[in-house]
Amino acid sequence: MLSGPNMLTFIIIPILCYLIGAIPTGVLLTKLAGLEDIRSTGSGNIGATNVYRVGGRRLGILTLLGDALKGLLPMLLFAAATDYSDLRLGWIALALFLGHCYPVYLGFKGGKGVATALGIYLVLSPLAVLIAFATFATLLWKWRYVSLGSVTAAAVIPFLVLAFERSLPLFIATLAISGMVIFRHRANIERLRSGTESKFKA
Repeated sequence: MLSGPNMLTFIIIPILCYLIGAIPTGVLLTKLAGLEDIRSTGSGNIGATNVYRVGGRRLGILTLLGDALKGLLPMLLFAAATDYSDLRLGWIALALFLGHCYPVYLGFKGGKGVATALGIYLVLSPLAVLIAFATFATLLWKWRYVSLGSVTAAAVIPFLVLAFERSLPLFIATLAISGMVIFRHRANIERLRSGTESKFKA
């Protein structure tokens, strides 16, 4: 049976982190801007790319920052706690990510998780993020597919985390997160294969 501190760590705090991750940044920002529900326009996704296409650069950037901060700030808070092991940080990271992808506020239909994963990874392994971002930026510059860059960066970052941090719990957590990112891009992957994926226009 879990004691008080362990219950706080493994049940209550992850639930709170899930609720933070579930805050639908793109939906809130587009509503505040007077636009129609982002879920019914463009690709229907609540993430920064669709907000950018539908609401413009400013809203797209704000959505990206908001979704990333949902992952970054809670992770910074708990990483600063000296008694938080890699196992506990990995559990919190998963809770934040699941909140974004399956938000209770939107009937468990959320975004693809790239920006929130970015915020999480920035705390867990900044060097891994730097290399993964360089990979993403190179692919986006060359082929103009956000999805291609996102999926490729997601695929490599768990192994970069393992190489730099040498932590099995963090590797498992990032592998699970990246696996879900790739899974949630399955429609994009199919469109990439068929040549019908939309290119990003700056």
